[in-house]
Amino acid sequence: MATVADQFIEVLRQAGVRRVYGVVGDSLNPVVDAVRRTGGIDWVHVRNEEAGAFAAAAEAQTTGRLAVCAGSCGPGNTHLVQGLYDAHRSGAPVLALASQIPSTQIGSGYFQETHPERLFVDCSHYCEAIGTPAQMPRILRTAIQHAVGLGGVAVLTLPGDTASQDAVAPTGEHDFLVRKGVVRPPSDQVEQLAGALNRARKVMLFCGSGVQGAHSAVMELAHKLLSPVGHALRGKEWIQYDNPYDVGMSGLLGYGACYEAMQAADLVLLLGTDFPYDQFLPGKNTIQIDDDPSRLGRRTPLDLAVHGDIGETLRLVLDKVQQKQDQSYLDDMLHRHARALENVVSAYTRDIEKHIPIHPEYVASVLDDLAADDAIFTVDTGMCNVWVARYITPNGRRRVMGSFVHGSMANALPHAIGAQYGAPGRQVVSVSGDGGLGMLLGELLTVKLHRVPVKIIVFNNASLGMVKLEMLVDGFPSYETDHEAVDFAAVAQAMGIESSRVENPSDVRTVMERALAAPGPYLLDVVTDPNALSIPPHITPQQVRGFALAAGKTVLTGGVGKMLDLARSNLRNIPRP
Repeated sequence: MATVADQFIEVLRQAGVRRVYGVVGDSLNPVVDAVRRTGGIDWVHVRNEEAGAFAAAAEAQTTGRLAVCAGSCGPGNTHLVQGLYDAHRSGAPVLALASQIPSTQIGSGYFQETHPERLFVDCSHYCEAIGTPAQMPRILRTAIQHAVGLGGVAVLTLPGDTASQDAVAPTGEHDFLVRKGVVRPPSDQVEQLAGALNRARKVMLFCGSGVQGAHSAVMELAHKLLSPVGHALRGKEWIQYDNPYDVGMSGLLGYGACYEAMQAADLVLLLGTDFPYDQFLPGKNTIQIDDDPSRLGRRTPLDLAVHGDIGETLRLVLDKVQQKQDQSYLDDMLHRHARALENVVSAYTRDIEKHIPIHPEYVASVLDDLAADDAIFTVDTGMCNVWVARYITPNGRRRVMGSFVHGSMANALPHAIGAQYGAPGRQVVSVSGDGGLGMLLGELLTVKLHRVPVKIIVFNNASLGMVKLEMLVDGFPSYETDHEAVDFAAVAQAMGIESSRVENPSDVRTVMERALAAPGPYLLDVVTDPNALSIPPHITPQQVRGFALAAGKTVLTGGVGKMLDLARSNLRNIPRP
């Protein structure tokens, strides 16, 4: 007779789940044993359940399919919360099993008692407890449909004794294929949108991750409107490649003329973006298109809110948009973009071969040169975000993943583990900061145990660089941001992972080539300059005063290497109407 745990795993198998990330033991034992006895699904042992949740999030984003993580009762499942917040805010379809203490003890203050059905409500679309075998398999299928259909997390709580009971309802078969419909905006909104675009003299397009799959439509609209095209960090991989209208990125990690183009526009069109930093938005003359109505207008006042899929909406409006003839706004912004990059590129080109500690910008530019055309980069929060945003060149095939909405530290390595499981034939590179790697250092053991062939590039400046920058702009001298240096290559070697440590810039390219070509996991520990920080594209007088008050540290604007080459190319090939 099948148990509830057997039924649980069989339903996951029907949903296409191939593995569960977690730490075995205690109230999870019936489920773990069911995995052991079920073909086609494996258990991936991690060192911390938080890492398991991050890994599931990255696998889901890589494959587009449901991924699963699990935690045992009490601290086992409370560890999941950080990674589940990241998954939910990234829209990754993840199911979390939060195992529970014996059902007869719930409410008694029993050992390791928590209430997961309360804890995870804020980071999930669906969070329910399974109390009796009769609730299965319907409740599990409902949870899966929430995660896959809405894009985000579903959590189920299951006591260990309930998991061991016999199943009472037949498991049956179920088709979990979710083919989402395309949201078409109302026809009157399409007319309003076309009218607004035709009336405006200077239109700027600002793109987020919602433009995925709509690159050609955005380019066609930009050509008709002669619009500069900027992007948020999450939009970079979907819109910056093959884009002659590119003016860079806005926000705290931004560069180039994106901010200026937005401020100078008569009309800003927000496309599939939930960009959170309203201080970088104009606050007026704005239209937003998004397939999620809850995002419309929550960042900035709107002249028009259009509920629709980006590609579908643009295809409907393109025939109604008139070809603009005045190219002066676009020309001006492309020239400004090139000049802005010219002014800062020397920060990474000056004395590269002699500068010790190594410029992190240089390391990122070499990685961009050497990484595969379809590489998946997972990036730690902090200064690593800056270097990847400014140096990793998108091409429509590369992926870049990070905790871009939740902003959690330590995500890069566990994300890389999940991404590699999701795409076993692709090169996966963890762009790790020393702070992030140190926080979940035990996951190097996970890499070794499962021989996950990820490449870990550590930007090791013995500092929390982004925190240092935050202190500087607020006028505080940096405090407790710099720490004693750690040789992460030696740590990795002690764990049995091939590794190298680079302190001389002349060695970076040769050693990185070796690291990326290694058949198994490899850690490259690069000692980088802790004073290489990044200034946003727009700083306030208050922030300037903060830098002055915190004088004594050299703050570099951060080079933009490949972005400058792209800007120069666009200037030579300005599209003509």
